[in-house]
Amino acid sequence: MNDDVRNIVLGVVAAGISAALGWVARTYLWKRRLRRKQSFFGLPDNSESLLVVNRGAGGPELAVMRYDVFALLELAALIKDCNAHAQILPHDTARQGFGERTEFCVGGPASNRRMAAHLSSLLPGVRVNVDSEPGPDRGSFQIGSERYRVDNGKEEYALLARLTAERSQNTRPVYLFCGQTAITNQATTRYLARNHERLARKYGNSSFALLLKVINSQAYGPDVVELVEDVTRAAQTPLPAAATPRNTHRAS
Repeated sequence: MNDDVRNIVLGVVAAGISAALGWVARTYLWKRRLRRKQSFFGLPDNSESLLVVNRGAGGPELAVMRYDVFALLELAALIKDCNAHAQILPHDTARQGFGERTEFCVGGPASNRRMAAHLSSLLPGVRVNVDSEPGPDRGSFQIGSERYRVDNGKEEYALLARLTAERSQNTRPVYLFCGQTAITNQATTRYLARNHERLARKYGNSSFALLLKVINSQAYGPDVVELVEDVTRAAQTPLPAAATPRNTHRAS
């Protein structure tokens, strides 16, 4: 074997080793990223999860509003990426506890009994105005001493929460997507899909509650979302019986 052939062989071998090492490194990083995502969502391989949604008022069959369907699609993609499975349940048939399976609950308490129960037991510092009569406070959020009113199509608020039962390290989380309008439910799930890595780095597997604001949804749909603030402490602190908000937030 002359020098030219030997150099060619050595080059091919070196290229093969480099390619193999690169593949191993990429695979390791991909698996580590996947494990972090699975841990944040509580979705190990082949695990089961619940998607709890509103039942339409038009009849006994399961009917979901268009924007809530889009929200479910956002969540279904996240669940599939974690190599997990999902079961869809109407809110009025999900009569079970939480912690055994990761739960994604979509919709406000006015139309989602499961959401109302979660807010009452897990976020006692949050009140949502569910009055059916028109009025300036209809659909508004009260979180602690602050009130956030809805201005349809211009400024609308939503609550994104990741919650786990206290004093339990093995419980699966409950994710709440509680918007003032249907499109804000989708905006909240999209925000989670886009920012879950940052949220996982910041909060790990701890509980959190974030107040989001959807800007000009009549023009931009669910895409323009701002983080207003972390309201975890206020949302988890029970409100006094006669609590009245000091400040009102509304579109200018």
